[in-house]
Amino acid sequence: MTQNYRRIAVLDIGKTNAKVVVLDSATGAEVAAARTPNTVLKDGPYPHYDTDKLWSFTLDSLRAFAKEPGFDAISITTHGASAALLDKAGNLAMPVLDYEHEYPAAFRDAYARARPPFAETFSPHQTMGLNVGAQLHYQKTAFPDDFAKVATIVTYPQYWTARLTGIVSNEVTSLGCHTDLWNPRDSCYSTLVDTLGIRDLMAPIRSAFDPLGSVLPETAEAIGLTREIPVYCGIHDSNASLLPHLVGRAPPFAVVSTGTWVINFGVGGDLNHLDPKRDTLANVDAYGRAVPSSRFMGGREFETISGEIGDVDKDEVASAIKQVIAKGMMLLPNIVPGSGPFPGKTGRWVNAEHAAGAERYAALCLYLALMNQACLDLIGAQGPVIVEGPFALNASYLMLLAALTHREVIAIPGSTGTSQGAALLTGIKPAAGGERHIAPKTVPGLDAYRQTWHAWVA
Repeated sequence: MTQNYRRIAVLDIGKTNAKVVVLDSATGAEVAAARTPNTVLKDGPYPHYDTDKLWSFTLDSLRAFAKEPGFDAISITTHGASAALLDKAGNLAMPVLDYEHEYPAAFRDAYARARPPFAETFSPHQTMGLNVGAQLHYQKTAFPDDFAKVATIVTYPQYWTARLTGIVSNEVTSLGCHTDLWNPRDSCYSTLVDTLGIRDLMAPIRSAFDPLGSVLPETAEAIGLTREIPVYCGIHDSNASLLPHLVGRAPPFAVVSTGTWVINFGVGGDLNHLDPKRDTLANVDAYGRAVPSSRFMGGREFETISGEIGDVDKDEVASAIKQVIAKGMMLLPNIVPGSGPFPGKTGRWVNAEHAAGAERYAALCLYLALMNQACLDLIGAQGPVIVEGPFALNASYLMLLAALTHREVIAIPGSTGTSQGAALLTGIKPAAGGERHIAPKTVPGLDAYRQTWHAWVA
């Protein structure tokens, strides 16, 4: 049902940064924003997120925005691969584990024997703690006394909803995000929850669209709210980016959600040809439907390599792409190991001796487009390719992706794709945004370059 909220405040916690934004419901425009790094603390039993700092940041931001420009509802979106373990009082029984923490081999091997098959969960084996089930196994096995204090397990967006409302819940977009805990075909928990003995600890499942309650009185007072403000259940961030397209576009199409991760959704596809060895999986959308997906850590890779390259005159990149293709200069996967369509490969440069910065940047754009094409091919994506988030501002990448896929690419720039999707949970209508359409065109030598690149990574 369409709501008449004028402005929506969104807490949007990404792996690298967190922000609180206020969106105008009529235009989707960001009318206020505050940002902070998402810090990982190294003290305690294991690396963990600084949830106290994030909570203080959230309260400070909401307090400022309650005065100007004001807001009528709150929604939540966070990165996946995280869960919060609460005690009987609703406080953290154990810190929220950083999913990039790698466990000792004994724990990894024991979990490998316990986790369900891919055919049940459509969740591939992940390194570090990218399977939430692996996190829970590690926390329960390595820290049994602390785990004994756990009364409730909630997915990460719903941890923040619980802090705001006092109401605990779980939600399927986070449960279905390569956790090993969810069976997407049957829309129920997987057998792993019983293997781990945690079924009774899992909070009730609620729809992402549910208003769970109003801000708690003491929190409302701290923020300076003068009326009751509803808080919505919340959603996994890549699924938040997907939601506006599900509302307004007929399948088939693909969505490429870019940030620290590049998450690819093949809307209208099926799950029958997914390869768990190449980081394909089923995500679960806000309506509870399984969506074939693939991913690689493209944002982190871009930051790493572009940081090494330094400043580049973007006007030189178009000609540099031609030079790079002609000389066969390449960047090979993986810059960030442990995920993506080419497991086990170690990133390196080919034919890059004495290359100028613009050439290295051009090769980086080619690398990102080739990785993205591989990801889209693996999920059988069809129809136009919609790119949202930071990569939607990279003209070279967009042009190359259109040329490689032979499909139209629709760029939706801006950094608020996740925030806008989360705002839709409140029942407002999607706002029409600026789209840029990039038609596929022939790039001389690109097909041969692609074949050579794939031969290197075979």
